[in-house]
Amino acid sequence: MSSKDFYSVLGVSKNSSEAEIKSAYRKLALQWHPDRNKSTQAHEKFKEINKAYEVLGDPKKKEMYDQYGESAFSQGAAGGQGPFGGGGQTGRYGPFSYTYTTYGNGGGSPFEGFEGFSDPFEIFEQFFGGGTPYGRQSRRQHPIYRIGIDFMEAVKGATKTVEIDGKTETIKIPAGVDEGTRIRFENYDIVTIISPDPRFKREGNDLIVDSEITFSQAALGDVIDVPTIDGNLKLKIQAGTQPNSLIRLRGKGVPHVRGSGRGDEYVRIKVTVPSRLSSRQKELLKEFDSESKSKRGWF
Repeated sequence: MSSKDFYSVLGVSKNSSEAEIKSAYRKLALQWHPDRNKSTQAHEKFKEINKAYEVLGDPKKKEMYDQYGESAFSQGAAGGQGPFGGGGQTGRYGPFSYTYTTYGNGGGSPFEGFEGFSDPFEIFEQFFGGGTPYGRQSRRQHPIYRIGIDFMEAVKGATKTVEIDGKTETIKIPAGVDEGTRIRFENYDIVTIISPDPRFKREGNDLIVDSEITFSQAALGDVIDVPTIDGNLKLKIQAGTQPNSLIRLRGKGVPHVRGSGRGDEYVRIKVTVPSRLSSRQKELLKEFDSESKSKRGWF
């Protein structure tokens, strides 16, 4: 167990609501998931975040933690017994190590916990769509099929007709699914494979769009069209906008696949520099540069 305070790990206070704790966990889990974050500390950081959330996200465990601290959940030194009885075993899934513990007289699921807490594979499936053959027995019984959809079908949802075991089936894809999201359909698990869209880069439920403007548009300001998943939108560029500025479009991102609301869209401004100039354009720029130098600055 990590010795760090669980509230500090998630960046929340003791008075934070369940919704605030869950929101903080989602943000950090997306940031530090080793499939997305390739830094050397991502593995340990991701485990640390999950440990904290599995306590603070459960009202009963949170109450015990507030009263007794980490000792209420750690295993004792004698015979691997925790404060509530039971022992632990260790295992590994890909880069992740875990320990599961049974309490009392051996009761409970063998995947009762991620290093003493809840099933890590449920966390993968819920937030990242990461299926695994090493989860509970029931998961091993469901055949897995992959389905290809395009980017807009993923973010808006779609109904797909497929053939499974010689039968024609209609599958509803919920809005907001991501690459690798697992969907339970009758006795099957459907895993999504998504074709990228050249206009949008997806980061969780947020979208990033690059928009090119000219030097004069950046300097003087303008109104431009930017793409969103709902269609083009008029966007006002302020005079003096700098290259690589990010403009936030609140609520224009991807719908949350579980729950209400949407992410945001960020328009990243790219200022293009012309490779060829006419004689008149060169003359004007030289005049502009000369006047700017006389004022000791461009703007």
